[in-house]
Amino acid sequence: MPMHDWTRVEAGIFHAHHHQWISEISRTLNRGLLPANYYALPAQVAAGYGPDVLTLQDQRDEADETNGGGVAAITALQTRPRSRFMAETNAPLHPRLKSAIAVRHVTGDRLVAWVEIVSPGNKAGRRLNKVCELLEHRIHLLLIDPFPPDPRAPNGIHAAIWHELQEDSFQLPADKRLTLVAYECDLNTRAYIEPVAVGDKLPDMPLFLEPNGCVMVPLEDTYQTAYAVLPQRWRRVLEAAQS
Repeated sequence: MPMHDWTRVEAGIFHAHHHQWISEISRTLNRGLLPANYYALPAQVAAGYGPDVLTLQDQRDEADETNGGGVAAITALQTRPRSRFMAETNAPLHPRLKSAIAVRHVTGDRLVAWVEIVSPGNKAGRRLNKVCELLEHRIHLLLIDPFPPDPRAPNGIHAAIWHELQEDSFQLPADKRLTLVAYECDLNTRAYIEPVAVGDKLPDMPLFLEPNGCVMVPLEDTYQTAYAVLPQRWRRVLEAAQS
């Protein structure tokens, strides 16, 4: 079952699906996709940021680890992840007017990555500034934007972010108006952009945990698991729009 047109339903219906999808991504990460010294938490608020899933690194010795991730290892990249578009900048990421705060758990756990499913309200300038602040602090990001461009981000969420970082332009393809993008924070900042359309199967996307090291997040499987528990009344609306 492909990506649906979420503009066909009211915001509250998408919010219900959003909640289920984020929960499923978090469960999938913690069921063994993440290495044992990493773990994911949904709906955690960190220093004013409201990411959907935080990925944190346990600072205890691995020998002491009994909970959290699984036995998976970070994929050390021999080649860059494949995506339709890739952008890279070595431009310095200058601090913005509002200082960001480096957040740590009281146990010393370190924030390393951030996952968000974007809603139309997330595309406002204030939200974009917070995303850019996270990149400035070398926090890796995975953003999922299941909505077409709007006047606040006329070429999608990545184009708006990249313009802030690089003052460069990015054009979504005319036939692919939804955006999946992963950011790898290294000496250079790299963006892996996969435009998709309503009706497309979602590809796996990289979630970087360290420079040159990532896990691949199964977006299609987690999307379908979340969609399966959406009330049938609203599934009929979404599926009728694509028939």
